[in-house]
Amino acid sequence: MTSPPFASPYIPNTDADRAAMLRAVGAASVDDLFGDIPAEHRDPALDLPPPLSEMELRAEIERMAATNLHGGDRPSFLGAGVYRRFIPAVVPPIVTRGEFLTSYTPYQPEVSQGTLQGSFEFQTMTAQLFGMEAANAGMYDGATSLAEAALMACRVTRRYRVAVAHTVNPRYVETARTYAAPQGVEIVDVAASAPALDDDIACLIVQYPNFFGCVEDLHAQREAARAVGALFVVSADPVACGLFKSPGAYGADIVTGEGQALGVPPSFGGPFVGLFACKQDYLRQTPGRIVGKTTDTRGREGYVLTMQPREQHIRRERATSNICTSTALIALWATVWTACMGKQGLRRLAELCHQKAHYAASRVAELPGYSLPIEGEFFQEFVVSCPRPPVEVNARLEANGVIGGLDVSDRYRNGMLLCVTETATRGDIDRLVELLAEAA
Repeated sequence: MTSPPFASPYIPNTDADRAAMLRAVGAASVDDLFGDIPAEHRDPALDLPPPLSEMELRAEIERMAATNLHGGDRPSFLGAGVYRRFIPAVVPPIVTRGEFLTSYTPYQPEVSQGTLQGSFEFQTMTAQLFGMEAANAGMYDGATSLAEAALMACRVTRRYRVAVAHTVNPRYVETARTYAAPQGVEIVDVAASAPALDDDIACLIVQYPNFFGCVEDLHAQREAARAVGALFVVSADPVACGLFKSPGAYGADIVTGEGQALGVPPSFGGPFVGLFACKQDYLRQTPGRIVGKTTDTRGREGYVLTMQPREQHIRRERATSNICTSTALIALWATVWTACMGKQGLRRLAELCHQKAHYAASRVAELPGYSLPIEGEFFQEFVVSCPRPPVEVNARLEANGVIGGLDVSDRYRNGMLLCVTETATRGDIDRLVELLAEAA
């Protein structure tokens, strides 16, 4: 047997261990194990630079990082599920306080009160924003929350077909299909405005505002679900709920969402935290974990895990979910940010997003060659039909220090989904309009 080129202190296998493993897989040597790889590619010559000191290495990494194009140092109009928010300076210091930095998994409440309290406050915030009776301690992200809601609806109704409006975030739908396939659950696409549902549908899933920023008629959608005995599931933007009527007020049975909108940095796509709320009647079918508030033997307020319906805690066949984390740190960040905003602050922020987006849309609609293909109310995003392919328009914007929108040409001819949050100034919007005019 050929000996390995070096011994790793992290893999304490002896020669006898390696020989036993090779026999188990039917390989005579380590070289034989990698025999399918052409010899010239097994040990390629690595053109590595000489070693650097810590100071030199840090300077090199900072130089490389400076080449990234991100929304923190230039105007950005890219949204589509991940949003740039203003984060008050008070948020990071509170999030990193020692009181919250207790054990990650709160199985021992006596040493995890900080984590448990953060989760309890997060649940309370989620339920209040969505106008629902109960919420869990968090999911992976908005997409997995929606997928879990679909499976939960199937358990509640004992039906195995899920209707999804065609205006729901396509990434969310892909995730739901991935979750549903092994469970034998069928995902079907339906129209958003007047969904035609069969009587074997477990739930109707819609988005509020939808993927293209439009505010749909949740009342009509709820009635369509009720007519066939299906649950009504809404994927909602929590910031929009600071301005518009909550999904719970429309009679939603389950509400999910992406917590990144609550002041969590985009961070190149994660980690984020999923929001999940439902009616009290369905609480025991809820995935994830739920934290409750109680008192100890001395009458002092305390927090404990109340429900843990996943396979690590109970028999696998009875588990409602295999999600193994509540991304508690991100949930804490979203909770602290929302508390700093307050009820009036969140409403004002939502108003700014709404007003600035409508100002931008009115300016863009005046440009020759550009139009708004969707009519009706919208929140902070809207679709623009461009005179040229969006990839060309975005290249012009990027060359001038502006991040453009998402290409949605698969739905609308030369369509670009633009997003305007509170971080965009009037000057940023006017600059965008100027560059779009040049790009035409």
